[in-house]
Amino acid sequence: MLFLPHRHQAFITLSFLLLSHTIIHNFTVVVQNFSLPILGDLKFMALLNFLILIFTIPSSMAAWPPSPGYYPSTKFRSMSFYQGFRNLWGPQHQSVDQNALTIWLDQNSGSGFKSVKPFRSGYFGASIKLQPGYTAGVITSFYLSNNEAHPGFHDEVDIEFLGTTFGKPYTLQTNVYVRGSGDGKITGREMKFHLWFDPTQNFHHYAIFWSPKEIIFLVDDVPIRRYPRKSATTFPLRPMWLYGSIWDASSWATEDGKYKVDYRYQPFVGRYTNFKASGCTAYASPWCHPVSVSPYRSGGLTRQQYRAMYWVQRYYMVYDYCRDNKRDHSNTPECWG
Repeated sequence: MLFLPHRHQAFITLSFLLLSHTIIHNFTVVVQNFSLPILGDLKFMALLNFLILIFTIPSSMAAWPPSPGYYPSTKFRSMSFYQGFRNLWGPQHQSVDQNALTIWLDQNSGSGFKSVKPFRSGYFGASIKLQPGYTAGVITSFYLSNNEAHPGFHDEVDIEFLGTTFGKPYTLQTNVYVRGSGDGKITGREMKFHLWFDPTQNFHHYAIFWSPKEIIFLVDDVPIRRYPRKSATTFPLRPMWLYGSIWDASSWATEDGKYKVDYRYQPFVGRYTNFKASGCTAYASPWCHPVSVSPYRSGGLTRQQYRAMYWVQRYYMVYDYCRDNKRDHSNTPECWG
């Protein structure tokens, strides 16, 4: 599958190509004006080196985020699927091979799984590889929720991969629901991103960090979003379980439902491994101290982590609910500032 770069990358690359063409033309004219025969080889080598320099510049521009300087995924132990999870639905559409889980969607069913224990804070991660090709309408997810404990009045923290059509990148959607605001009148807090890599080629690590003070979403240890607690009414504080699933969301997943699941391309497969779930369970002592995704025991991010996060948001964020003027922000006071 042809993986197209983000629009900013494409613009930068095209600009450099046009600029390099002009510079090379002018450089060649100048070099050709030299009349000394002995400069023939020197002219050729100079032009060759110049070409190499010019055409390697775009690949280094806005391609990968700055180093966050701290790698929380290395601080938490991995576990096998059966150590921490169980199948929730669609057992015939799930297989486990050692520590790797595969779930798939076809016209008969999708599949989902759930952690054995509920948590009240922690670091929750998995390495995930997505299906290439046409995946419109398909959602592959990894999220926290207490919907089964509080139906119609639940909290949820989402990482969702929204399927796509040929030649277009996946959209990673992050979202936060608080006390059932996603059940009836939807008050989602969506921030959407394209990725700086092709998520169908290799496994990449996606994580949610949740503490009583903040929620941080990370991709390969790079923070992409921080959602701080500003009030109890806009922040999930009740225990939640960790879930994953693949399902048909044709009504809204891809370009607001414009493109549907096409089962001619089934099965649609999601692969998970390197599971991590570390923190305070709902049964832990009240003195259980939340973990951190920075060197600071009290939480938060370092200046270097913030720099990496702002880079991602500048170049790869494609939607921010707080900047959507069509939204009713009466229920999202965190956007008022």
